Amino acid sequence: MGSSSPHRVSDVMTRAVVAVGRQTLFKDIVQRMEQWRVSALPVLEGDGRVVGVVSEADLLPKEEFRDSDPDRFTQLRRLSDLAKAGAVSAEEVMSTPAVTVHGDATLAEAARIMASRRVKRLPVINAEGVLEGVVSRGDLLKVFLRPDNDLADEIRRDIVDVLFPAPVEPVHIVVSDGVATLTGRVEDAARIPLAARLVRGVEGIVGVDCRLTAAGSAAG
Repeated sequence: MGSSSPHRVSDVMTRAVVAVGRQTLFKDIVQRMEQWRVSALPVLEGDGRVVGVVSEADLLPKEEFRDSDPDRFTQLRRLSDLAKAGAVSAEEVMSTPAVTVHGDATLAEAARIMASRRVKRLPVINAEGVLEGVVSRGDLLKVFLRPDNDLADEIRRDIVDVLFPAPVEPVHIVVSDGVATLTGRVEDAARIPLAARLVRGVEGIVGVDCRLTAAGSAAG
């Protein structure tokens, strides 16, 4: 298939990334989150390898336990949170190992990781674990903002013209609000469900109405 669809994390990630080191102080972490309006920051080794992530959730215990004197049950149950409440650097407060994704992962794979691990942002790393960028939920959703005519052009070029190079009747493709409708008559009935499946897989398509018919079959 063609390369115009942003199928991979590397196609939609943000490459200019704000990160912190192990020794970055708590107040500096909060300041950077506020300044850059992000909910999490990767923590890097000197060579750029991602060793952890500091999120708002990691920072909250310091505020929660600021003036409290938790009972023994709470101390035992919230041991890690209490440790974070006393933290002064990224190394002490970060979540590790970091939940990351590789740049060649599909957008669906990244979305599954975010959903299962309940995170909003993922550091993107290469094979050596070095930070290449960050992908957010918003980045994954950008594909659904692609113009309808771009989607229709891709469907024709990469799917319809490949599967049905000589249709019995012209194949018409209309995309409206991300929903693709295909009409026309083709030679090979077996390729119709394949076409519908491939169209559904185009990044940015939210639905498919495949009305293609095969030569010799009743229209409709």
